[in-house]
Amino acid sequence: MTCPITYVMNKIGGHWKPIILYYLMSGPMRYSELKRAIPAITEKMLAQHLKQLREDNLIERVVEQEMPPITVYSLSKSGERMAPILLAMAEWAMKDTKLYLGFGMNTVWHELR
Repeated sequence: MTCPITYVMNKIGGHWKPIILYYLMSGPMRYSELKRAIPAITEKMLAQHLKQLREDNLIERVVEQEMPPITVYSLSKSGERMAPILLAMAEWAMKDTKLYLGFGMNTVWHELR
């Protein structure tokens, strides 16, 4: 590894991965709950990024054997260690844009603080 920032960006780079991780910080979520929380993401992009985050060991996927089966996503130990970074990003954004109320992820922000 030549640059630690490059390593991080290879894991969470792009528009959607940090947002998915940010929402999972509040606890395990079903696919449909993530889709509702992030309405702008397409089904294809959500599925693709969840798969990549799993492959990078940042999230875990558990299929609960019910009828019908329920798939739940949560942060892995590695993903949990990303929490301070994601919170710092959110705090920077809120201060930089001066949007303390009405910020798109304000609810999650307050639950985690």
